[in-house]
Amino acid sequence: MTLVHGEQDVTTTDGGRGTTAAWSNNGPWETLRDRKEVLVVAQTMVYAKRLHDFYSLLAADLRVHVQFTVAPHAFNGGAAEILRALGGTVLPWEQAVRREFDLVLAAGSQGIEQLRGPVVRLPHGAGNIKLSRRGAPGGERTAIGLGPDYLYWEGRLVPASFALAHEEELLELGRGCPEALPIAEVVGDPCYDRIAAALPHRERHRAALGLRPEEKLVVVCSTWGDGSLFTRLDAVLPRLTSELPRHGYRAVLLTHPNIAAQHSAYAVRSWAKATARGAVTVIPPETDWRPLLVAADFVIGDHGSVTLYGAMTGAPVLLAEYPHRHVNPRSPAAQLARTAPALAPGHPLTGQLEYAAEQYRPEDYAAIAARISSEPGRFDRNARRLLYRVLGLGQPAHTPDPEPLPLLEPLDAIAAAGERRAG
Repeated sequence: MTLVHGEQDVTTTDGGRGTTAAWSNNGPWETLRDRKEVLVVAQTMVYAKRLHDFYSLLAADLRVHVQFTVAPHAFNGGAAEILRALGGTVLPWEQAVRREFDLVLAAGSQGIEQLRGPVVRLPHGAGNIKLSRRGAPGGERTAIGLGPDYLYWEGRLVPASFALAHEEELLELGRGCPEALPIAEVVGDPCYDRIAAALPHRERHRAALGLRPEEKLVVVCSTWGDGSLFTRLDAVLPRLTSELPRHGYRAVLLTHPNIAAQHSAYAVRSWAKATARGAVTVIPPETDWRPLLVAADFVIGDHGSVTLYGAMTGAPVLLAEYPHRHVNPRSPAAQLARTAPALAPGHPLTGQLEYAAEQYRPEDYAAIAARISSEPGRFDRNARRLLYRVLGLGQPAHTPDPEPLPLLEPLDAIAAAGERRAG
């Protein structure tokens, strides 16, 4: 609808779950005025979910107004839906680039050079695993996200601050883009902290998923692109169907949301169901994957972030795919590839899971997990301090209270809901 009051028009669209709106800041109808305006930029569903642990640190402050936008991106399918499900205001990109903001939060680089306001960048995954296609000026391929292509635009350093998870990432940034070191700050990793806090409650998460005490949960996780486990889906999933006992194991498939954004959630489900013949629960891309890792007994994965986070959980890891040429050899994912056994053809899957459990050494995986965050348990206080410094506000007079991981619905209910949404 269009509301006209004096010389100012306000256009709002309410879809029932969220709002797309455009109006002037501090207009005559606003209850709260003189707030700091924050824009959360989500290029993809992954970025939208990753940013949640940052902007939620501002949620209870009446001095701060958080809005959202979706920047142009090849894989932005589903990003707007994730944001609207929060009930927040999602600004059209064309309006967002014309507005002034006191803080811009982004996990990706696409489009942020067009925005007006100090940009705080953060990594969109763990461990800076993948290598860029092109090298730095010296010829060395940089970790994706830590090279000049991701931080500079026409000779200008775009972010005002760069929030990193680990001290090692400062070294990677120094290799790829040393000019950005003065704006870099190590704050820790939100997913690391949430998973670590949830692990003592593992049995509650398993019960919520409908798992029986004796059942083993096998989490199969795939990143996107060349060299991902998804490219071998027709070789991996049939083994889960034919070789795992139906009554002793449950298997779930976690796929990177970029796969569904490119090929559609319907296609992902169709391919997975055809190859697994119904024996694997396909998790919709909007589902929080972290409780599933907490509940896992085994992880079968590749070089993606989810597999790396699996090193925290105590679940033995099997690597089904690992593209050495595209992985940063200095990353914790490369260390995981040197530690975890590889899924082998021609040998029974149950025997390989047993082998992985027998060979599992907690201290080896703890060393890998320690490279995800060098500020364990301190992400919320570090990140909040950074955000309020950029905003020019004093922090609220209490320690941040991190949100616990949600208890998911039973796996059968998750699968049914995914079927309905995917059509």
